[in-house]
Amino acid sequence: MVRSWKKERKRDIFYREAKKRGYRARSAFKLIDIQKRFKVIRKGDIVLDLGAAPGSWCQVTSEIVGSQGRVIGIDLVSIKPIDGVTFIIGDVTEEATKDRLRKMLGEKKIDVVLSDLSPKLSGVKTLDHARSIWLAECAFGYAKDFLKKGGNFVCKVFEGEDLDKFKRNLRSFFSTVKCYNPKASRKYSSEIYIIAKTFKQKNI
Repeated sequence: MVRSWKKERKRDIFYREAKKRGYRARSAFKLIDIQKRFKVIRKGDIVLDLGAAPGSWCQVTSEIVGSQGRVIGIDLVSIKPIDGVTFIIGDVTEEATKDRLRKMLGEKKIDVVLSDLSPKLSGVKTLDHARSIWLAECAFGYAKDFLKKGGNFVCKVFEGEDLDKFKRNLRSFFSTVKCYNPKASRKYSSEIYIIAKTFKQKNI
């Protein structure tokens, strides 16, 4: 039997709860889960959200950082405004997007880099994994360029053969690196989130 996407969504407790609480997507609960367990974001932080559309992670982050904090979201598409959030329409893989972020930040550094970036799925597991690692590397580039000492980095990847190598690379820059599967991740998804805490150096 072909799975009915609409029927499945209506049965999805995270989708229903997102609607109830005003979040733009069920993915909000992935970040809520990560934050509850790892405390990656603090009140007053400057946070960068890569792959921000439709804005659910920015909503959650804005609630955490409060009026003293700042949230910047980047995506290829325009995003409906959120109070306290600044959006950049741009390709995170292009240096021009980093340049726009540099101008926006001035001398300031970022406390947390979040990435929920995902490639367009091909259905070929090895290819999708490789593309997800490439996007994670791009997100890691933002962490290396913009994170302040002691900052945190969260990114999504798909499980596969290159995951361990990517984690080893992160361990050269962060004090702790862990993998986590939020409760809101779909059971049939191979996605996993890497939580890298306490940025310690810019060069190995």
